[in-house]
Amino acid sequence: MRAGVVAYLLILLLMMWLETTLLFPRWAIAPGDWHPDGLVYEDVCFTSSDGTRLHGWYFDQPGATVHVLYCHGNGEDVAALGDYMDTLRARHDISLFVFDFRGYGRSEGRPAETGIIADAHAAQLWLAERAGIAPQDIVLWGRSIGGAIAVQVAANWGARAMILERTFTSVPDVAAHHYWWLPVRWLLKNRFDSRRWIAAYHGPLLQSHGTADEVVPFEFGRQLFEAAVASPKQFVAMSGVTHNGPSDQDYYTELQRFIERLK
Repeated sequence: MRAGVVAYLLILLLMMWLETTLLFPRWAIAPGDWHPDGLVYEDVCFTSSDGTRLHGWYFDQPGATVHVLYCHGNGEDVAALGDYMDTLRARHDISLFVFDFRGYGRSEGRPAETGIIADAHAAQLWLAERAGIAPQDIVLWGRSIGGAIAVQVAANWGARAMILERTFTSVPDVAAHHYWWLPVRWLLKNRFDSRRWIAAYHGPLLQSHGTADEVVPFEFGRQLFEAAVASPKQFVAMSGVTHNGPSDQDYYTELQRFIERLK
C-alpha cells in the first residue's frame, strides 16, 4: 500500500516536471527545409514584448485584402509549413504570416502560455504594420494549440475573423481525458482555457474538427464552439478525420466560402 502511494506521488512529480516537454514536444518535430527551393517568402525576425527574439516567414500576395496570422500546432514549426502556407496563399488569394512562438524553430526562449500569447500578439502587430492595417483587422487562423493561442489573441486584441482547426476547450480538459487517473486539473500551469476566452470574441468564426480525432476528442471542439458568442459562426464536422489526418473536401469548400465573404 505504502509503495503504491509513493509510486503515485512520484508519477505526479514527474508529470509536473515534464509538463513543458509533454505539452510542447519540440523533440518530435520532423526536420524541415529552412532553405526551400522555389518558395517565395520574406524571412522575418521580430521581438516579443519581453525582448525574446522570434522568427517567422511572410507570404505576400500582391493586392490581397485578407491578411492571415497563422498559429501552428505544438508539433510543427515554420520550416515544416512553408509549402502549405504557399498553397493557402495562392488558393485563397491571401497574404499569410506564420511564426514560431518561443522555443520553436529559430525563435529563442522556452515555451510557456503567457510568453506564447505575447509572442502571438507581437506577430499580429508585425503583420498589421507590414500590411498597413489595424491589428484587429488581421484574420487569426489556429490549429490545435495554435487555436488556443488565436482565441486568446482575438479575445484580448481583436480580430477580423477567426479560423479554428482541431482545437480544444482547455488543456486540463484534454489532459484529464488522457490521464484520467491523475489529478491533472490541479497540476497544470499552462491551461489555455479557450472556453473562457472565446466568450470575449464576437466576430466571424469558422471552426472544424475531425470526428475521429484521437488527440483532441471531437466533443471538446464542439463544446468550444457552443461556448462561442461569435457571429456569424459555423462548425464543420469532418467525418472520420483524425487529429493529424488531411481535412475533407467539405471543409475546404466552407473555408473558401468563409474567406471569400471577408473580401
